[in-house]
Amino acid sequence: MDSKGSVSATENGGVSNLEKFLCERLVDQSQPISERFRALFSLRNLKGPGPRNALILASRDSSNLLAHEAAFALGQMQDAEAIPALESVLNDMSLHPIVRHEAAEALGAIGLAGNVDILKRSLALDPAQEVRETCELALKRIEELSNVDAENQSSTTEKSPFMSVDPAAPAAAFSSVHQLRQILLDETKGMYERYAALFALRNHGGDEAVSAIVDSLRANSALLRHEVAYVLGQLQNKAALATLSKILRDVNEHPMVRHEAAEALGSIADEQSVALLQEFSRDPEPIVSQSCEVALSMLEFENSGKSFEFFFTQDPLVH
Repeated sequence: MDSKGSVSATENGGVSNLEKFLCERLVDQSQPISERFRALFSLRNLKGPGPRNALILASRDSSNLLAHEAAFALGQMQDAEAIPALESVLNDMSLHPIVRHEAAEALGAIGLAGNVDILKRSLALDPAQEVRETCELALKRIEELSNVDAENQSSTTEKSPFMSVDPAAPAAAFSSVHQLRQILLDETKGMYERYAALFALRNHGGDEAVSAIVDSLRANSALLRHEVAYVLGQLQNKAALATLSKILRDVNEHPMVRHEAAEALGSIADEQSVALLQEFSRDPEPIVSQSCEVALSMLEFENSGKSFEFFFTQDPLVH
């Protein structure tokens, strides 16, 4: 077992029991949302048809937050077997845009050329701007991957220093923070270029880079604002607290942005942000209230010294 709680198939033969437990817990709507997220975060560390099929089923859950996270997990796992299900989610206009957006991002994360036609169709037809912008990003990512020589491709598909498969490769390392800031804040630039600047600033770190990232929360695009909030959660920098708190409080902000702000506040986790999460765990928008609930549960586990994910012991149901 690794430090993230993943389990190999050879560990006392218990993986099938663990998978069964996790898959059932994930789709059990009688469970608290935080418990279902614990199962989801554990399943994304496992391979094979069991975890994949459970996540596919969860990608159509009545909880839009859980459904979008399941689609995100399939993309992070880069499981090509999930492509038909992700295409189906992307094309289903009855699903919330946040779920369709995540299906598009997952198709980009998997990165196969065969996904191009799927994404182009949604780019042309989807009524939601955040979904179309995600398709644009995913298509550019696949194009970038296809332009890399085979011997260099592994370096392009590596996960970031933050262990995530990002929607865009970071901009060139030699770009200065000032240059990256200008690109990130420039509304005339393409979405992929701005995302590349964002991830380069994240990887650079430091006060100046964080300041530029925080300033980009005023961007016109809700998709970009949500990614910025996600990145600030990865950085866990307290300089972002005031702006993230303002976003969570703004009931007129897009739910996908408020949701990421809530998760970022949970990552930073000072006394004020915890109080805010408790307040907005009663928000009328389920994507927001459930995000706060999950963030608070994760903090509770962290503060008690336990893992939020399920760990395999001699009894696969003990954690």
